[in-house]
Amino acid sequence: MNKKFRSSCAIASLLDILGDKWSLLIIRDLLIKHKKTFGEVSNSPEKIAPGILSARFKLLEKFGLITKHKSYSNKKENIYLLTKKAIDLASILVECTIWSDKHIREYNTLNSYKGLDSNKHFAIQKIQSDYLEMLKGLRVSQNLMSSQL
Repeated sequence: MNKKFRSSCAIASLLDILGDKWSLLIIRDLLIKHKKTFGEVSNSPEKIAPGILSARFKLLEKFGLITKHKSYSNKKENIYLLTKKAIDLASILVECTIWSDKHIREYNTLNSYKGLDSNKHFAIQKIQSDYLEMLKGLRVSQNLMSSQL
């Protein structure tokens, strides 16, 4: 892997991969909203530019967070699926949501996340299990499923 990391600090290294303003939103869309295609992710409210989205997909694939496959229903379309590494980011997404709800709400009208803090372990498990169930529901081969997890 030819990606240069700024330092050996774990947080800095994480940020070298996920620290831009798009990567965690892409992970959110795939993990929580169960989006699977370039078009579905590009239609998110944040309106990521196609060139940036393409670059982020490539970066996330390079570091083993997503895998790209041909759609079973349309061989011209790619679907993007999360790996176990990315599914493990559910805890970070939940913690970021709790922090934002607590400290950013005064500056921006946010969706309601009432009670998430007291139920965060359940929320993390639910997000992860719902994603795994969605994967099982896809018409994907056992080979693909095992490569994901």
